[in-house]
Amino acid sequence: MSCKAVIFDLDGTLLDTLEDIGDCMNHALAGMGLATRSREDYRCFIGGGAAALACRVLPESEQSEETISACLERFRRQYARRWNRATRPYEGIPEMLDRVAMAGIKLSVHSNKPHEFAVKCVRNYFGRWQFVKILGQRDGLPDKPHPAGALEIARCAGVLPSEVIYVGDTPVDMKTARAAGMYPVGVQWGFRSRQELKDNGAGAILGKPAELLELIGG
Repeated sequence: MSCKAVIFDLDGTLLDTLEDIGDCMNHALAGMGLATRSREDYRCFIGGGAAALACRVLPESEQSEETISACLERFRRQYARRWNRATRPYEGIPEMLDRVAMAGIKLSVHSNKPHEFAVKCVRNYFGRWQFVKILGQRDGLPDKPHPAGALEIARCAGVLPSEVIYVGDTPVDMKTARAAGMYPVGVQWGFRSRQELKDNGAGAILGKPAELLELIGG
């Protein structure tokens, strides 16, 4: 393919956010007198946005609209204070971004993380790279896997969907790429398994960040 732009998912793709997200949600659960979840549980729960995460962590008997809303609000307050305690870029990500940018490929981020947190994370950890668009979860925009956000990014970048590689770590990302007419690339270092990515349409699966350069010819 002729690649002119790469769209990256954020959590589990560029950034290892598992510990901070899990700790903040467990703080919310404990504050409501509910059982906390394991780190491995959160690997399966993350990927659909904060509201979906709140639904997934709660016991079935506690999934009323009121309880979900309360859990989500507690999580957001805690995450606003503790979002960067353990979060770090995955090994090899900065070097990969350098080489992709040097190849003249346009960079963007598309996340189901609330928009303000997505922007804060990218600016904090990846401030030295230029991103055409940083797009998180916001009112009026359907969450992934709906293709609206990915297509908005392509328009901002001035490229066709067929000229975009979409990189992510979950089935949601692979479905988003397929729905948008982009090339779906999974990463093995994230939150989900290689088999899940393959089963959900990954055109390629990266074992390490540098392998992306082979796809774009950089």
